Amino acid sequence: MPFRDDPCGIFCIVISYATICYADYVVIEWIILPSMSTSPWGMFHATAFNLIIFLLFYSHIKAVMSDPGIVPLPSRSLDFSDVQCSQKRMVDRDGGRWSVCQRCEAYRPPRAHHCRVCRRCIRKMDHHCPWINNCVGEFNQKYFIQFLFYVGLASIYAVALVIVGWLEDCPICQDMKKKNTRVIHTIVLIVLSLLFGLFVCAIGCDQLSAIFDDETAVEQVQNRGGSKEKPHKTSMQLLREVFGGGSILCWMVPCRSTRHPLLTPPGLDV
Repeated sequence: MPFRDDPCGIFCIVISYATICYADYVVIEWIILPSMSTSPWGMFHATAFNLIIFLLFYSHIKAVMSDPGIVPLPSRSLDFSDVQCSQKRMVDRDGGRWSVCQRCEAYRPPRAHHCRVCRRCIRKMDHHCPWINNCVGEFNQKYFIQFLFYVGLASIYAVALVIVGWLEDCPICQDMKKKNTRVIHTIVLIVLSLLFGLFVCAIGCDQLSAIFDDETAVEQVQNRGGSKEKPHKTSMQLLREVFGGGSILCWMVPCRSTRHPLLTPPGLDV
């Protein structure tokens, strides 16, 4: 899938990567090396933290570059001149009611919505997220939630390492200049960790709520004020639709584990 040239999305990605790299620099250079370089725990924490950073980067790249569920355009233009007729607005197909997107000039399956940034219809679209410069849809919601999880985990781990680092002896802190620099870096790291940690926690709760309610953010807005039916599936079934049918232990591994059904648009004679 081609990378989107949205200025806001590119800016958010640059800010995200710069912040993550800075956090890794502070943890290694100003927390682990000064306080734990002679302890086996230093190597353990450095390895564990960088493993989280690697999974964070990889899940983010997957969320950015993966197809969120773009509805394919027809190979030839279709005639929707009679779309204003109520009988022609919806078409039954594959057990659902397909509608017509007048922006894409194509049929779209149930629960698909048009994104004004991507300029395409997205299957089970939740929202367009500038932090991944992509829509969160049926095909990449798993990677987006994994990205949120690893950002939150890295934030908690970074704050914990700051606390442990300041409790341990620090030989370089005898130099007041280095000590002051270390204090500044750790304060900035704590502030960034709290900001990003709380941010992804809030978004993650919204994502889990959307999964358990079987209702995307777009659908919540459209159904606001109306009656909402409870999903006919169990919570585990709804989670497996997003994370795949494999072991629960593999749900946080950023690889494809869900086979999404191929939906064929209505024929030209409909």
